[in-house]
Amino acid sequence: MSDQIKHECGIAFIRLLKPLSYYQEKYGTALYGLNKLYLLMEKQHNRGQDGAGIATIKLDMKPGSRYISRYRSMAQNAVADIFGYVQSKFVDIQNETPELMKDTEWLKQNVSFIGEVLLGHLRYGTHGKNSIENCHPFLRQNNWMTRNLVIAGNFNMTNVDELLEQLYELGQHPKEKADTVTVLEKIGHFLDDENQELFDEYKKEGLSNVDITHKISNNLNMANILRRSAKNWDGGYTISGIVGNGDAFVMRDPAGIRPAFYYADDEIVVAASERPAIQTAFNVQIKQVKEIEPGHALIVKKDGTVTQEMYREPLEKRACSFERIYFSRGSDADIYKERKQLGNLLIPQVLGAVKEDLKNTVFSFIPNTAEVSFYGMVEGLHEYVRNVQKDTLLNRKENLNEEQLEALLSMAPRVEKLAIKDVKLRTFITQDADRGEMVAHVYDTTYGVIKNHTDTLVAVDDSIVRGTTLKQSIIKIIDRLHPKKIIIVSSAPQIRYPDCYGIDMSKMGQFVAFDAAIQLLKERKMEHIIEDVYQKCKASLLLPKEEIVNYVKEIYKPFKQQEISDKIAEIITPKGTVAEVEVIYQTLDNLHIACPDHKGDWYFSGNYPTPGGNKVVNKAFVNWKEGNNQRAY
Repeated sequence: MSDQIKHECGIAFIRLLKPLSYYQEKYGTALYGLNKLYLLMEKQHNRGQDGAGIATIKLDMKPGSRYISRYRSMAQNAVADIFGYVQSKFVDIQNETPELMKDTEWLKQNVSFIGEVLLGHLRYGTHGKNSIENCHPFLRQNNWMTRNLVIAGNFNMTNVDELLEQLYELGQHPKEKADTVTVLEKIGHFLDDENQELFDEYKKEGLSNVDITHKISNNLNMANILRRSAKNWDGGYTISGIVGNGDAFVMRDPAGIRPAFYYADDEIVVAASERPAIQTAFNVQIKQVKEIEPGHALIVKKDGTVTQEMYREPLEKRACSFERIYFSRGSDADIYKERKQLGNLLIPQVLGAVKEDLKNTVFSFIPNTAEVSFYGMVEGLHEYVRNVQKDTLLNRKENLNEEQLEALLSMAPRVEKLAIKDVKLRTFITQDADRGEMVAHVYDTTYGVIKNHTDTLVAVDDSIVRGTTLKQSIIKIIDRLHPKKIIIVSSAPQIRYPDCYGIDMSKMGQFVAFDAAIQLLKERKMEHIIEDVYQKCKASLLLPKEEIVNYVKEIYKPFKQQEISDKIAEIITPKGTVAEVEVIYQTLDNLHIACPDHKGDWYFSGNYPTPGGNKVVNKAFVNWKEGNNQRAY
């Protein structure tokens, strides 16, 4: 993606099922859990560049002993900073009393972060300030062990106002209006309720308070707590939490919007946002890593019992396809295949655009995430060439002379790396004019491989959101090569609608496809549609979210996909460009072919998986029409 947007957070959860001494004996280190947590987080660094945090809990500690440790960082390399801090706690021990590094019981009693339950989080802030207070894990403290709660997650709720109102009705007074706070306090409230109900029940049995405390710890019903807490949540989420006694959970939203994977054996339970992170960190096969089912929670009790329990009725699975196209790690076997398929499926459109003239066409990609789609396109081009050669040799060989045969056999797609991203270029100059000049040179190009005013250049991007980098940098740079035509190919369909489930794409005016549709409406004297949609959207905001429909679809309805693509090509073409510019987008049907198990396509179709999504898109349109530059949820 040439346009940089903020996107998905990541979680890493580990529960050691054996005593710490077991890992010391088998793996030679008492820091086994911490080392694996570091790997899990580092292998998901694509998911968090605004901060990170970890929390650990020690099991069965005596009263008066610290059993919860937490550290968060906003350093440039937050993960390294965190684990450098943790490692510093062992430096003196290693230097002065190295024998204690093997004494797991002593370490557990005397050194923080040595525990059996570990939780990590990588933050990609979609909204709000970047401050240490916004970094997960969040901690809800209490003097009762079973009322302490740590949570971290990858989530956005669309109905924060509604959830806040429910907290007010419960008598709470949340410290800020944020979905993280509402989630923490909602789970915390029902955790308190569960504690109180169990206390009252055991008190009637005549047990002492100390005995009651232990019995509560053994009998918390985590699934029931989550059922009561999440009853009215509307959003996409994977949320992990740990109770002070060691009970833990990882829960996934009912539509399966956000990803969640886990692995369990007799030594360990692991959960993460990315499957290959688990595969790499623990050297396990793809089939051993399972998905947490939508509407279910992976629950690990204090005694090590592992279950997956339904806390809400699953909806139709609408796992995010955009996450597959761009955000997730491409080292996942399925994601790699899907991205290649996305490139391959574009072949008919691309060949049509270049009139099947491979001799005068150069194929390239816009670094870096479009590379795999590009490989898929190249494979498709080679297949096309083989079919042409095969057909000619089987059916028309008698009409070939030696020169034509030589041309046929040498037929091949011309593949070059033309767009080069200068990752070290810093746009630090403060003056706007100067900054624009610097942005224009974030990308560079390879000179001398394009035939002047003869070749067509086809450049694959994984998606086009705003189109600003294409306009300000890429097209300007590659036009210097003097191609006859530049074709920008998006492996994703047109992004027409905002996200509200975790990705920073909440404002209508940011989308070049929306801008194109608005311009077309104005050019064709159809402004009444804009006003009509505005009135419908504004009126809908007074309705319960369950009754709202997406009226913004009407903005796009008068136009074919190609009409919008042609207008986008006009918008992203900078003044002074000599080459003709064309834009080709993936079709929605092809997206579903490439990603059959990830049907969450609301960015492209406007078909939101939860009622809150329709409210958000209508609110986003109202905000745009009124010039209100705020998020829609």
